[in-house]
Amino acid sequence: MLDSMAFVVFLIIASLAFDFLNGFHDSANSISTVVSTRVLSPKYAVVWAAFFNFVAVFFVGTAVAHTVGKGIINIDIVDNLVILSALGGAIIWNITTWYYGLPSSSSHALIGGLIGAGIAKGGVSTLVWSGIIKTTLFIILSPMIGLILGYFFMAISFNLNRHSNIARTDKIYRKLQLFSAAVYSLGHGMNDAQKTMGIIAMALFSKGLIGNIFHIPIWVIFACYAMISMGTMFGGWRIVKTMGTKITKLQPIGGFSAETAAACSIIGASIGGIPVSTTHTITGAIVGVGASKRLSAVRWGVAGSIVWAWILTIPISAFISAATYFFILPLIR
Repeated sequence: MLDSMAFVVFLIIASLAFDFLNGFHDSANSISTVVSTRVLSPKYAVVWAAFFNFVAVFFVGTAVAHTVGKGIINIDIVDNLVILSALGGAIIWNITTWYYGLPSSSSHALIGGLIGAGIAKGGVSTLVWSGIIKTTLFIILSPMIGLILGYFFMAISFNLNRHSNIARTDKIYRKLQLFSAAVYSLGHGMNDAQKTMGIIAMALFSKGLIGNIFHIPIWVIFACYAMISMGTMFGGWRIVKTMGTKITKLQPIGGFSAETAAACSIIGASIGGIPVSTTHTITGAIVGVGASKRLSAVRWGVAGSIVWAWILTIPISAFISAATYFFILPLIR
């Protein structure tokens, strides 16, 4: 059954379901700041974010999808069971962290799923260390870059408005935050939609359905952008509360600075083909914005629990995917 064409179709549907869940889970990344500052209501914020998630299809190539598709595990050992197990590990971890309101990384859950399934199938030798090192390095670098840029943009914004009153500054930055939220949502779509593209292309390539050269079919590109946008429309409201209010108190000037900082980091990574965590980046940017006022403005206990979720994402999703592989394997022999 696992080798049938019908199962390939099932894997594509499961991959698109993960893409939807990615958008649902990471909706908070795109809208938490603009909602918490009351620039947009939740209803309009998700529409705004979803639209720009999809529009990203016209702005970037598929470098990240290629990294996921052939830069984490050796593509020669990939079969339907490996892909199914990887998706299982990622989806289970995503649902768990959503339930507890933790803004973990859908991207790293998928990377962990691939690692666990790859090791279960062919051992550690199946891992592509160059891609894994590049990805895991940015677990540290992406929130740090977000934090530094968030601090920088907030300091610049404060300096530019030091002679302005609060009401006038809020009015200006409420408008600017619409722009920054749109650019951030573009970056989110650029990076996160491509991860599912890589999985679907991997499934198609392993069956010889896209020829002998690994590439991303155009229909896969549009389907993945459409599904992540739909997921964003539904929104992961539990995580919105954590991101928008529990880390630090945001005003429009802070929301603009955080979104702009995260957008710069994510778009740069997308161009470089690095599958970063949009969750890590925007969280780091929010912390940077809070720290620019004073260190006590950041609720470091909440930030610490989020960091633990980041650290555990890859190993736990890898463990779940490997367990899934070994559970299903005897059933299909």
